Order: sequence, then structure tokens, then C-alpha cells
Amino acid sequence: MIQTSTKAGRNVNFLVLVASLGYFVDIYDLLVFSIVRKPSLLSIGVKPADVLGVGVTIINVQMFGLLLGGILWGVLGDKLGRIKVLFGSIILYSIANFANGLVHDPVTYGIIRFIAGIGLAGELGAGITLVSETLSKEKRGYGTTIVAAVGLFGAVAAVMVAKFGWREAYFVGGILGVLLLILRIGTFESGMFKSIERQNISKGNFFMLFTSWQRLKKYLFCILIGAPNWFVVGVLITLSPEFGKALHAKDALNAGDGVLYCYIGIAIGGIASGLLSQALRSRKIVMYIFQVLSAISALVYLRADGLTSGEFVGLAFFMGIAVGYWAIFVTIAAEQFGTNIRSTVATTVPNFVRGLLIPINLAFVALKASYGMIDSAYIMMAILTVIALFAVSQLKETFNKDLDYVELVD
Repeated sequence: MIQTSTKAGRNVNFLVLVASLGYFVDIYDLLVFSIVRKPSLLSIGVKPADVLGVGVTIINVQMFGLLLGGILWGVLGDKLGRIKVLFGSIILYSIANFANGLVHDPVTYGIIRFIAGIGLAGELGAGITLVSETLSKEKRGYGTTIVAAVGLFGAVAAVMVAKFGWREAYFVGGILGVLLLILRIGTFESGMFKSIERQNISKGNFFMLFTSWQRLKKYLFCILIGAPNWFVVGVLITLSPEFGKALHAKDALNAGDGVLYCYIGIAIGGIASGLLSQALRSRKIVMYIFQVLSAISALVYLRADGLTSGEFVGLAFFMGIAVGYWAIFVTIAAEQFGTNIRSTVATTVPNFVRGLLIPINLAFVALKASYGMIDSAYIMMAILTVIALFAVSQLKETFNKDLDYVELVD
């Protein structure tokens, strides 16, 4: 994989693999819920006319869990260690998934998805932090690429498992979590964290991000570069049946198919962005390229008048590749901050980006009332892309940055 010549190298490889499996679980869970949402709600007695509303409510509840979990696990990762977070988050997630397979009413379903969201929130951020602090600065990007590659198999697993039934899909998610927990028994803590563990410095202080204007700006810019990603996934893909009507699609567009192919594209885009970052020796250039590519992919989609369902899944795949900078985007956030708040940043940033979907949805709906479905999407994508490009321009290049330092309280 990355290093194999020594025992230490093999340990690093194993650590990268184990951290990568957290992203596998992340993609598996989000994709499985998108696939089984309708059949699962119908089977527990939700009326067909209420499926959309109840489903959206459960998704919002899970997103709220991700927001809270991002803060919880991020802070714990800086206070107690990255490995403890990887254990705690996967235990909570696994229990929630087994429970999800046993639900019989929508209220319980929503509560358990909220708990699963909290558990899932710690996976990617803690894993990326651990990989970034363990690998050399020249090879961190390869670690990100492996994370994205393993995530691809999470999408494949979700598609295959969901065919056997929605309860079975959740049970398998729980089993995957337990297997991942067992694998993590042999992992080791980040050397950078261990070097500051007993030092009398502020660790995991979320409010430290707000005590310095420079830190706060940097933190906000890290969040904003991910905004176009969730507009594509949460609006353009999720609302594809409505966009299909506005685009005079020749047959009904299926949001589940769109989410499926979009996530497969995201995983492949993650591999491409990681390798390109290593080849160009730059995170920022890659982000510029993928931000522009995501705007182009959205433009192509919104101009596809009269498209077929087959053309739609192809476009969803293309848009997924274009916004497949997710893993490297989290890496950029991790590399911007010191060891004592790195886990807090790397875990909260991706989950706050997911939370941006709420104001993004509100803005889109407000625009739609005046400009219609297609023009509102043009406006939103243009605004979010400009904001993201500006945010990237304000961040420093971190490809060769030494991460062994701490942030001081102002």
C-alpha cells in the first residue's frame, strides 16, 4: 500500500486500511438509507402519501445527529485520542443499526437514525486526522486516496445488500461495524497526539476556534469549500423527480438511482482527486479543478432538456465524480490546524457542511418561488461555486506542511 519494508511500515498500512473502513461504513450507511427509505417506511405502516414527508424528517433528524456528533467526537478526539473516538463511534453506530433493523414505527425509526448519525459523525474526521498525523507529509495524499478507494466498496456493498431487504441491510451495517471494531483492536495512537497528551495545553477546545479572527476565518473557509458538494447531492440529485418534470424528462427520474450512481462517482472522484493532488503536489489546485468541474457538471444536467432515465444516471455519476473531493477536503481542514484541535476541526467541518443543506434548501425554495426550478438551481450553484472558489483562495497550501505543532489560546 504505502510502506511495507518494515514492521512500522506494515503497522502504518494497517492503520490506513482500518481508518479507510470508517469511510466505507459512512458511504454504506448514507446510501443504504437512501435506497431503503421508501420500502422501510411503507412496511412500518406509513401511508404512501406521507412517505416523502416522513422520510425528509428522518433525514433531517439524522443530519442533526451528525452535527452534534461532529462536535462530540471531534472534541473527544483531541482530549482522549483519535483511537478512542474510532472505537466509541463505531460501537454506537453498530448498536443503532441493529436497533434500526427492529423498528416498527416512524418515531422510533427517527430516534434511532439520530443516534446512528451521532455515531457515524466521528468516523471520517477521526480517520483522516489519524492518517494525516501518521503518514509523512509527502505520502498523506496517498492515504486520502486509499480512504476514497475503500469508500467505493461501501457503495457497492450498499447496493448489493439492500436487495435482500431493508431490515437485513441495517443488520449487515451493524455486523460491518462490529467487524471494524474487532479490526481496530490492533491499531495504535497518533504519535503527534501522544506527544501533547500529558502537556498542560488546551486540547479539544471547540470555542478556541472563535477566540481568534484568523482561526475563525480559516475554519469558516474550510466549511464553505464543501458547500457545492451538498447542493449537488442534497438538491440536484435528491430532487431529481421534480427536476425531471422541469426538464421535460421522457420518463420519470428515480432519486434512489441518482443517489446510488452519484455516490459511486463520489468514491471514484475521491481516488482521482487524491492521486492528482500527489501528482501536482498541491491540494488547492485540485480543489480549484474539482470546483469548476462540479459547476460544469451541474450546468450540463440543468441543460439536459428531454433527458431519459438512463442519461440521468450517467449525469448523476458525472456529478458525483465532480464533487468527489470529499476526502481531500477533510484532509485540507485537518492540515490547517494544530494537533490540539485538529480532530475537532476535521470531524466538525464535514458534518457542518452536511448541515449547510438546511439553509441551502431554504434559499433554493425561496428562489424557486420567483425564478422557477431550473433558474433557481443555476443561481444557487453559481453562488456556492463562487463562494467555494473564494474560500479556497484564502486558505494556505498544506501539501508539504509539517503538522507537528499546537494552537495557542489567544
